[in-house]
Amino acid sequence: MLSYNMDKRLVIRKTIKNEDVYELLRKIPAGKVTTYGDLAKALGNPSASRIIGRILSRNPNPIKVPCHRVVMSDGKLGGYAYGTAKKRGLLEKEGLSFTNESVSDFMKVRISFSSDENTRD
Repeated sequence: MLSYNMDKRLVIRKTIKNEDVYELLRKIPAGKVTTYGDLAKALGNPSASRIIGRILSRNPNPIKVPCHRVVMSDGKLGGYAYGTAKKRGLLEKEGLSFTNESVSDFMKVRISFSSDENTRD
């Protein structure tokens, strides 16, 4: 996908494929979380966090692909196909706790990915 930013420089954004998102999700260990934006950035399209959310909402195998480990950039839960109570329960079973509806110690349990290690040709 090509687009131009405000000062007319060409910006190249990679197309995000469902399987690439699912592959990254499988790398997140229990007890850790990432964000929609972290995934979008790692896949070469930092402004595609909403696309990531749509892909996750269609996750065909939430047991193998732990989409419950993706939260909002402020540590709040965000959406989940089976409801936010179920998402919170799954994360609590993995050892995470919550304060004011946000993941406690968010920055300590958050992982991001290097886009270099996740790019494909």
